[in-house]
Amino acid sequence: MKKAFSLIELMIVIVIIGVVYTLVISKINSSTKEKITPSFLNLKEYLYSFLGSDDKEAKLICLDSCQKCSIYVDNKKVKSIKSFFDSSVESYSYDFLLGTQKISYDVCFSFGIDKNRVSDQTLVVYKDKTYDYTSYFQQTKVYDSLNEATEAKQNLIQSVTQ
Repeated sequence: MKKAFSLIELMIVIVIIGVVYTLVISKINSSTKEKITPSFLNLKEYLYSFLGSDDKEAKLICLDSCQKCSIYVDNKKVKSIKSFFDSSVESYSYDFLLGTQKISYDVCFSFGIDKNRVSDQTLVVYKDKTYDYTSYFQQTKVYDSLNEATEAKQNLIQSVTQ
């Protein structure tokens, strides 16, 4: 009498393990969205949690006086959140030839990540801190002032061009 498993028994075990693995991974991904509290420091990571593995866009849009914000994925509203800032927030773009320029929105605040996982290239000033979202592969940098962030950008460009 053989004491081995048949091919069918092995296939059933593999399928069961696959189903359990899929359920556990999907539960971890869905709980990650709920555990992250949005802030300017983790705004990119917060929006990344809504993207999944598909080619999608995610955007945070705050209307009126920035009291309520909404998360949009591929232009469909997926979540409303209470704002973590007020209307004193300012957004700037940086260009090494033109310097720092203020961005005007039709809404109180907007920040997005495109299908290529690239965030809006902005500097956000709020409560005496400047948050730098211009890095592609690094986490958000925080500076004490807009001038300090601009100087850091200029120093980076000079180091690259030398």
